[in-house]
Amino acid sequence: LLFVGELLSLFVGLLHPAHENPNNHRAAFAEYAASANWTPVHLGQFVGMAVIVAGLLVLFFALNVHAGTEGWVSRFAVVSAVVALVLYSVLQAVDGVALKQAVDAWVSAPAAEKATRFASAETIRWLEWAIRSYQSFLFGLTLIQFAFVIVGTTRLPRVLGYLMGLSGLTYLVQGWILGSEGFSTTNTIPQLLAYLFVFAWSIWLLILAWRMKESVEVAFA
Repeated sequence: LLFVGELLSLFVGLLHPAHENPNNHRAAFAEYAASANWTPVHLGQFVGMAVIVAGLLVLFFALNVHAGTEGWVSRFAVVSAVVALVLYSVLQAVDGVALKQAVDAWVSAPAAEKATRFASAETIRWLEWAIRSYQSFLFGLTLIQFAFVIVGTTRLPRVLGYLMGLSGLTYLVQGWILGSEGFSTTNTIPQLLAYLFVFAWSIWLLILAWRMKESVEVAFA
């Protein structure tokens, strides 16, 4: 689930219109208005995040940690994951629906209304920055909490937990940049590192799960 969700998010993200500088609102809004697949792409991104969070919930039950500090942290991690998904659904509603309607209205508005329509679209854009910033903070915190449980219980290799923790830190950095600079090029490296780290530990988890399945089958053969 974690690997498929990340793969789906990456694939759908590649379909997102991204030729213009997203912080150049006039150019970006014109590109968004011309996009025919804007809403489906954002729906796909939401589905990808939902699958990732489902994978984290499965990981919570698989780790089966309920006692001590790690038990409490694992419970908080689940709550954080669910809230991060709720924020992401709001984000995609704002970006995938509200912003699209606003930029379409701006493009088609008569000259006398252009400035007002553009201001409305910018307000929605800034709201998008805010939600994405806090969603990144919360998702990063979720990964760090899961990393703490993995490293503390050693039920999985500690290096896997460290990788998960590093991916969480990259999301915290993204949250800060998004909140202060918007969709700045400063965010390129943290975003790339996040993808690399998440793919690394999700593929590792996939391999571990597959080997565990084979071991159980051999034991009962």
